Amino acid sequence: MEVQLQQLRYFLAVAETRHFTHAADAIGVAQPTLSKQIHTLEASLGTPLFERMRGAVTLTAAGETLLPMARRMVADADAARDAVNDIIGLRRGEVRLGATPSLCSSLVPAVLRTFRAAHPGIALYVNEGSSQDLIADLLAHTLDLALIVQPEQGVDPSLHAAPILRESLVVASVASEPPPTAHGQVALAELEHTPMVMFRTGYDLRDVTLEACRQAGFAPRFAVEGGEMDAVLAFVEAGLGVALVPSMVLINRPLLRATPLAPPGMRRTIALAHRRRSVLPHAAEALRATLLAHIAAGDALPVGVTALPAGAAPTG
Repeated sequence: MEVQLQQLRYFLAVAETRHFTHAADAIGVAQPTLSKQIHTLEASLGTPLFERMRGAVTLTAAGETLLPMARRMVADADAARDAVNDIIGLRRGEVRLGATPSLCSSLVPAVLRTFRAAHPGIALYVNEGSSQDLIADLLAHTLDLALIVQPEQGVDPSLHAAPILRESLVVASVASEPPPTAHGQVALAELEHTPMVMFRTGYDLRDVTLEACRQAGFAPRFAVEGGEMDAVLAFVEAGLGVALVPSMVLINRPLLRATPLAPPGMRRTIALAHRRRSVLPHAAEALRATLLAHIAAGDALPVGVTALPAGAAPTG
């Protein structure tokens, strides 16, 4: 027979009270039940654990040997149960979230603030990177969730990517200076002679901007190139040029103006991705729910950003 955890609990109760009836009362079981389990434990170990004398119970040498080990085993089992309950109850745990720089500087902080207020015991880890790098991190199991720009060709079959947002690209310029066009909307061709601030090589929006300009019939003139979203916006604020950016990043940027692109405009889809065959940890599932609730509220989204209902569908 195998030693059972419940038998060790009964053994400890008797060892601590030195009385079978008192031990049974202390743990809330019938005395015959406790006695039977102790006998079963002794049979399993092949030796008596208690000396049973009238009015007194003492530990045998085998019982004295088992006592510290039983305490450790029961304590470890209780600690394991408590740790699992903490994770299930979202009192402990961690979430590893990846997001592109534009989303890290716009959507993510507000979502994390809400999540942190509800679950202060959950450790949050954020990895900022390109969509390609974030996809690689998901596949390498170093992220639980990632907010990516959905590639036209889709993602790896082992990943699930649910579209959650569609956002328009706008021309960012200094608010205190004349807009890039006299109209309410600017055609890309109008920017042919306007200095542009360009993202670093390998950044998602760099290739998008260059291809859009090529289709508009010109090669953009760079005032400065290099850097990611925060750097590009700072360069625009400094008056070095304009930049083509997602409208969401201009939240809380009072020094910058957003000028919409003339139809058909340019848009991109943001997706929430995770590994398809992995069960999301409880904390990651809670963060996913917080993110989708934030987006569904709608009032927190700027002009040019639209919530996609499909994002609320269950992941698979």
